[in-house]
Amino acid sequence: MGCDGGTIPKRHELVKGPRKVEKADKNAELVAKWHYCALSQEKLRRPIVACELGRLYNKDAIIEFLLDKSADKTPMKAASHIKSIKNVTELKLADNPAWSGDKESIKGGKYDDMQSARFICPVVGLEMNGRHRFCFLRNCGCVFSERALKEIKSEVCHK
Repeated sequence: MGCDGGTIPKRHELVKGPRKVEKADKNAELVAKWHYCALSQEKLRRPIVACELGRLYNKDAIIEFLLDKSADKTPMKAASHIKSIKNVTELKLADNPAWSGDKESIKGGKYDDMQSARFICPVVGLEMNGRHRFCFLRNCGCVFSERALKEIKSEVCHK
């Protein structure tokens, strides 16, 4: 029946603990870095450039950022270290033959698989989906997986 005076509530029943802070999904964060421009937050499209920090950008977004010198526009945190177009390297990426993202018609009800990658490592064949580390050579812009660079063991481009 209850409320007859025979129950004594305990402290843990009355006091709520501090709320747990919600954390962002780590996998979703990694996928976003490989699928979207760090500056404009648009989908990556060729030509793709990268800075020395490893962030990926659309080249036209970087050019617009460098040309817009108006006083009211504050520098974006994602690209505040880029002072000229020489600070970025245009990447030579190998297409993934299994990827069919842009080839399908975009009508409704289409499932967008974010775990499949648009680009792969040309040496080992690993997908660039955020699960594996990738490196690029600053002098030529070729992109390899870290595993491929350990196997090749040279600073010269394999092409």
